Amino acid sequence: MSTTIGRDATRVLLVAIISGAAVSVVLGVYGSQHQPTFEPISTFGFDSMIQMKVWLAVVAGVLAVGQLVGALWMYGKLGIAAPPWLGTGHRVFGYLAILVSLPVAYHCLWSLGFQTTDARVVAHPLLGCTVYGAFVAKVVTVRSRDTVSWQFPLMGGLLFTAMVLVVLTSAGWYLNEVGLPT
Repeated sequence: MSTTIGRDATRVLLVAIISGAAVSVVLGVYGSQHQPTFEPISTFGFDSMIQMKVWLAVVAGVLAVGQLVGALWMYGKLGIAAPPWLGTGHRVFGYLAILVSLPVAYHCLWSLGFQTTDARVVAHPLLGCTVYGAFVAKVVTVRSRDTVSWQFPLMGGLLFTAMVLVVLTSAGWYLNEVGLPT
């Protein structure tokens, strides 16, 4: 078995990495240069911005864990046959996880900006920017016919890891330190 990849697969891998990195950097630069407002844009029916951000982040985190289970199931790692609808379900719930996270990320970038008060507060926006860069890299990977098989779990794993860590450094931290938002 050869470990080399063809020119087209190399091109797809590079496009995925460069596109994802560009998105991450642009978001990070915006977050660091934008003057935060510290005001909510919309709370989407929640009582406060923090309540909205915590609960939507928890939902995104749960959907991310569901993505991991779905991927393991599709790759035959759970020991039970994957149903025919699983690929579509995996894709739909992946997009839903990103969609649910968007209001949280928007409020983080616009209302709070990039802050440096402690290590968690520095790690959180870096991980948040990584989530959207990894999402772009995964979409490039999935949409290409010239992708090598190991690129799918690599990009999915990066996206999953970044999403879980960003949720843990935000909603997880909040729930642990403050409790349920009221």
